[in-house]
Amino acid sequence: MVDVKSPCILVCSIDVISGCCFGCGRTRAEIANWLSMSSQERDTVMEELSARLEQVERRPRRETRRARIARQRMEGQ
Repeated sequence: MVDVKSPCILVCSIDVISGCCFGCGRTRAEIANWLSMSSQERDTVMEELSARLEQVERRPRRETRRARIARQRMEGQ
């Protein structure tokens, strides 16, 4: 089994304006095809993600499970 690098941070919600995921910056097509893409194709997408995430104007409407757990940990300290 090969370990495939992924930008996913478990914040899976697509911005309707940009078409990119709020969490990782990938498009729906890129997310769906991630495992079938070549390493070079994935690396190319990974290089573009920071710029894409800067273009995402809206935020998810709900608190993600990961964010809630992190918040609860911080409040507990």
